[in-house]
Amino acid sequence: MIQSARSCKQNILEGSKAATTSKETELKLTNVGRASLEELLADYRDYLRVRDLSQWPKDSKAARYVRELGRQTPQTFESYREFVETRPAEVIANIAICLIHQTNYLLDQQLKTLEKEFVEQGGLRERMTKARLNYRNQKPKQ
Repeated sequence: MIQSARSCKQNILEGSKAATTSKETELKLTNVGRASLEELLADYRDYLRVRDLSQWPKDSKAARYVRELGRQTPQTFESYREFVETRPAEVIANIAICLIHQTNYLLDQQLKTLEKEFVEQGGLRERMTKARLNYRNQKPKQ
């Protein structure tokens, strides 16, 4: 679980840093981060299942409360500290599942935007080739 969570964060961070030179790399790494988050989601579901604990229905009162909490800004660990320190593991796992779903939604939106930008603007190599060709075409012939 820890590795999945860390991999998600690291790939998104690395993708964001790569964005200055390669939209393609940003898109790929963000997708890897998204996949790691799916792995983490499966881990939490397995955790609940093997312990015969229940997963909250999507529209349960508790799940709706966590979704509302997840919409608050700024979003920090402090918003969840009391729950993590005082609630049983079943509740904490369900909170994590709700937050993963919200994060997945946001990443899906980001991926759609990145894909659209890539299609419209192309990758670094395409832009460099276009700039080079434009330079050559504008250069006076000798």
